[in-house]
Amino acid sequence: MDTTHRPAARVICLDAAHRLLLLRWRDPFDGTRLWEPTGGGIEPGETPLATARRELAEETGLDPAAVLDRSVPVDRDVQWNGKRYIGTEHLFVARFTDEQPSLVRTGLLSDEQVNLDTYAWIEWSDLTSLPDPVEPPQLLAVLDALLPEGPWGERNRS
Repeated sequence: MDTTHRPAARVICLDAAHRLLLLRWRDPFDGTRLWEPTGGGIEPGETPLATARRELAEETGLDPAAVLDRSVPVDRDVQWNGKRYIGTEHLFVARFTDEQPSLVRTGLLSDEQVNLDTYAWIEWSDLTSLPDPVEPPQLLAVLDALLPEGPWGERNRS
């Protein structure tokens, strides 16, 4: 299997009720599905923050200015479309004052439009009960590092 080094940036979006926005993708190679925050590869000359804001706008139509300028690096190793992608992803957070803001998917590339199965605003307490894997698996720990005052922290999950 080919391996590609791909640094990326992702955005953990939170609505007014602390629900997380996750996108469910269908792998065109083998049909497996996974949930992950919006995001994508860092382009040459682009900062992780610029990538996070660009990807948020492209994939959701949500306001890119909502992305806070603080991230947590996560090493990823993901198989997608018959290839292995490794690299550090910078995870940012964006907070929205509305509950479950509507998304506009017009900024997606044609292959993304085909492979994006659905999206959902998910209660953080329901992450472990989703039928498909969540990437990165340590999403709640990342969220806790970004916003330790939130209800999702280890101290609240005993």
